[in-house]
Amino acid sequence: MADPLIAPRPAPRRISGPLPWMRSNLFSSIPNALASLLLLALLAWLATTFVRWGVLHAVFAPDADRCQAARGLGACWGVIPEKARFILLGRYPQNESWRPELATLALLAPVLASCSPRLWRPWLALLWVAGLAGFFVLMGGGVAGLDAVPTDRWGGLPLTLLLSVVSMVLAFPISVLVALGRRCDLPAIKSLCVVYIELVRGVPLISVLFMASFMFPLFMPVGKSPDVLLRVIVGITLFAAAYMAEIVRGGLQTLPRGQLEAAASLGLGYWQTQRKIVLPQALSAVVPGIMNNFISLLKDTSLVTIVSLYELTGSLQLAVGSDPNWRPFKIEAYVFIAAIYFAICFSMSRYSLRVEKRLARSHAR
Repeated sequence: MADPLIAPRPAPRRISGPLPWMRSNLFSSIPNALASLLLLALLAWLATTFVRWGVLHAVFAPDADRCQAARGLGACWGVIPEKARFILLGRYPQNESWRPELATLALLAPVLASCSPRLWRPWLALLWVAGLAGFFVLMGGGVAGLDAVPTDRWGGLPLTLLLSVVSMVLAFPISVLVALGRRCDLPAIKSLCVVYIELVRGVPLISVLFMASFMFPLFMPVGKSPDVLLRVIVGITLFAAAYMAEIVRGGLQTLPRGQLEAAASLGLGYWQTQRKIVLPQALSAVVPGIMNNFISLLKDTSLVTIVSLYELTGSLQLAVGSDPNWRPFKIEAYVFIAAIYFAICFSMSRYSLRVEKRLARSHAR
């Protein structure tokens, strides 16, 4: 006997795409739908207000009189082209502006090269040395016919990048060693690492910068104190290393003890075990935490203003706050540097996601 006909069934609903996502996340229930509608209405109102203020009634020309006339109605984006050079380069001599611009490129070259695993070759270390040396030679001068410029005249974006990059590069190996030391079986080394971590993490970065800039020279002979920029870099590095050491220690604790016992049974020494087995797995497990620490470090560089080093935010205060014609338009200038910070931090977070996906593929094998 022939099988009975199967009644037709409706096609399955799509579970991917914008509409299914909105249905499952924004309008899954009546309370959820009401909250979503309220938030969407608020976002629409904010977007409309910003368009009126920032586009329709805004002044884009660097004309202080037109900006004053539009004050209260629209934004004055003309403050950006008018003060961009001062904000980005600080108090660096205007006739030598090409030097910090070229120095910034020299500093970014090894950073960008290090982001590609294909370029992880022995010559990359030489590129780092050349990039840092080129940065300090171009910024400081005094050689090759370049006029000497003291570090207290450095500022803006080059100083922000210098403090961030150098502190990140130096803090990472220090944090790994301190994390290993805190898990060490030798009481003296473990106690020293614990004291360092707890002492540094127990005070704010402002106090570290204050002590490095004002207190440390009191213990040095007159005229023998290191440059303030060097002291600030050391302070930020030690501060970031203490926080990062705890992140690395969290990754070290995720490894089962059986792997250490297996390495010992194979005759591997302590440093061979750490380099070939422990650290690759521990660091890959804490990539988000390390990148989050790097992003926080980048933003914390704005605190160096208290020691008279004017990075992006400090240069903005000097550029806009000291000019009565443009002082009322600080918000537009802050939006400008906020966009710079966002672009850098967003790029770092995207790169972190790429690293996580690459590590996930390698673990899946």
